[in-house]
Amino acid sequence: MDSQQLMHAAQQAMQAGRMEEAEGLFSEFLRLSPNHPQALFHLAQVRLSQSNAVEAIQLFEQAERADAKTPAIPFNLAFAYRAQGDVARELKALDRALTLDPYYLPALFAKGQAAERAGKIRQAARIYKEALSIAPPDDQLQPNLQKAGERARAVVAENAEKLERHFDAALEAIRQQHGKGGLGRFETCREALLGKKKIYTHRPTMLHYPELPAIQFYDRDQFSWIQQLEAATDDIRTELLAVLENAQSDEPAEKFRPYVRHPAGVPLNQWEALNHSPRWGAYFLWDDGKRIDSHCARCPKTAAVAESMPFARIPGYAPAVFFSLLAPRTRIPPHTGVTNIRLIVHLPLIVPKGCGFRVGNDSRPVEPGKAWVFDDTIEHEAWNDSDQNRYILIFDIWNPMLSPVERELASALLTAMGTYYSGE
Repeated sequence: MDSQQLMHAAQQAMQAGRMEEAEGLFSEFLRLSPNHPQALFHLAQVRLSQSNAVEAIQLFEQAERADAKTPAIPFNLAFAYRAQGDVARELKALDRALTLDPYYLPALFAKGQAAERAGKIRQAARIYKEALSIAPPDDQLQPNLQKAGERARAVVAENAEKLERHFDAALEAIRQQHGKGGLGRFETCREALLGKKKIYTHRPTMLHYPELPAIQFYDRDQFSWIQQLEAATDDIRTELLAVLENAQSDEPAEKFRPYVRHPAGVPLNQWEALNHSPRWGAYFLWDDGKRIDSHCARCPKTAAVAESMPFARIPGYAPAVFFSLLAPRTRIPPHTGVTNIRLIVHLPLIVPKGCGFRVGNDSRPVEPGKAWVFDDTIEHEAWNDSDQNRYILIFDIWNPMLSPVERELASALLTAMGTYYSGE
């Protein structure tokens, strides 16, 4: 056999578990090519399977000298060092593999296992946490890595519990002195450090205004008008019910329309199930900055309350004011809005049990007459797990962090973009 046939036969024998045959074929190949890294590597694996760690190490090291760019070589060398109980050299070999490929998941799990065997559980937990952050779902992992992932999660969870108790002990004196009031941001910080919550940031789909804070739900006390809005809940709900009664007519203008309306030929991603679907519907009083006079005439009290709000007025874009319908057993998937120069206000009107709303890492119940203000450029979602429709009044306002001149400039910027593209 020539060298190519020898290599092929040796690899087939090894894959079939015929280790003695593979050993002979690889040895014969190496007599022809003494420094062939692949042959050295595979023969070292055979030696390691035969519990001959000494020769395996010699062959792995020779293979690494011949090929210093393949992370699998120092990774396997680490197992040979492990067989000899040499943790220090095992870790150095794993570090060399990870230097070549920082995302080499088997090496990360192995490094965590080495730290764990050495009794360095806290260090192991940090390594495992890093590995889990890049690991794909379990069903995409090989069985041996699935077991490694299960162990990693257990160690990380146990370490998080111990770390939380350590934090609580360190913070106890300060908490007793000052209490927990007004410390929501700190608690989120603490829970994020423990891995209990994820930190979400702005991800606007169109315009990102820099240096505005990524606040999920805004403090009600920032908005002097929110109690006025909530006080009008009954009047607004009455007008909504009249709209729903009129929607039984054959007039298309009086009906709720699908909120998601992407044209044919564009990627739908998470919107495929709701595109042009009445399961998430809207009845607009203002739409992209245009007042719909006939709808406002049907809902004069709602229109009057809305017009008293600090609308984000951007020609062609805002405000939008509408009743939002979410059908039974329907979920609005996680998504983000177009720009953080404005915030979104929700006033729940008709809310059956089983409805919820999440912005970032904060999920809240939906209660009739209890309004909230949030930044929709932070990932959010809504759901209705009931058997009845859910209805909310939605409108947008200026982000209060913008100065008057910033509002004017941002509005002109978006308007100019709209006129530029509409001119084609």
